[in-house]
Amino acid sequence: MRITRITLFEVSLPLLHSFETSSHRKSGLRHILVRAVDDDGRTGWGEIASPTDPYYTSEITDTAWSVAERYITPAALGTEWDEPAALESTWSKVRGHEFTKAGFSAAAWDLHARAQERSLASVLGGTRTEVVAGVSLGIEPSIDELLTQVERQVSAGYPRIKLKIAPGWDAEPVRAVRSHYPDLDLHVDANGAYPDTAESAEILRALDEQSLTMIEQPYEPRDFPAHARLQRRIGTPVCLDESVVDLADLRTMIELDAGRVLNIKVSRMGGLLAARRAHDVARDAGIPVWCGGMHEFGVGRAANVAISSLPNFTLPSDVSGSAKYYARDVITSPVVAVNGVVAVPDGPGIGYDVDVEWVRQNTVRTADLTI
Repeated sequence: MRITRITLFEVSLPLLHSFETSSHRKSGLRHILVRAVDDDGRTGWGEIASPTDPYYTSEITDTAWSVAERYITPAALGTEWDEPAALESTWSKVRGHEFTKAGFSAAAWDLHARAQERSLASVLGGTRTEVVAGVSLGIEPSIDELLTQVERQVSAGYPRIKLKIAPGWDAEPVRAVRSHYPDLDLHVDANGAYPDTAESAEILRALDEQSLTMIEQPYEPRDFPAHARLQRRIGTPVCLDESVVDLADLRTMIELDAGRVLNIKVSRMGGLLAARRAHDVARDAGIPVWCGGMHEFGVGRAANVAISSLPNFTLPSDVSGSAKYYARDVITSPVVAVNGVVAVPDGPGIGYDVDVEWVRQNTVRTADLTI
């Protein structure tokens, strides 16, 4: 198989409800869709779900565009390959830029699955026909407004709610939600907002009393020792996200006992192959995993659903339905959650058709490259 044409679409869509984390608030997304066409005319799609601003990671939409156009596309075009791993090896010299690599990785896996007339989940080794979905809720202007959002998602059938927290917005809103929903699968995510101080440790120990499923990424990404110290002091599992970019990071987490749950983001780890390898390492170490999200459009969300069908994704994943985020998604039929459960598509590739005309209407720049 050879990829003979790659088209990049930078697409801008508004969010139905603005979303605030410990670093910033956003009301819309600009992601890059990757369309790859092979020499038999088959089409594969991927999504570069990099953030617009450098708060979650140093990689942003503008850098992703540059790297995609100047380095990854030239490496991918015209290369003969039978397995996605062989194609992914062509850009292995590029350091970092995991989000960009992940978009091309997904397009390759979509093509690979379509060539076999199999679903993406099946070629990845997935065993589930449905995935339990959770919802991530941002920081709201007030606790009452947060409770309104929680009620909306619980009423929609989602069994797990993740709350974004930050210094000054932590113990009180979490206690309020727990008081109203004593049996809810609830966890919190700080996105590395807390300094490694005694005061922070006290706040996090207070959260330990709220029967949380996990406390996600409380300290800055590279501070494995701080996470390990916290894990020794609390009973709630610490989950790492930003800290684990590659398998070496994962092995450090396991060696130091710096976390007992892993958030696998396909984008953060550089693609579906890397995500599958992280799943296997975590499984062998007895570490449960779940799939985190970056407010992906339908293309990236479909890839997340597929990877979440692997057996060690035992916790609800951030694969909630398209309707939670977008009035109209980039796929012709949106991702749908029924009572908090998303069906794993069994059609070829990602299992969804891209609405190319809608993509074009919302594209702010494009590049079309051929061999």
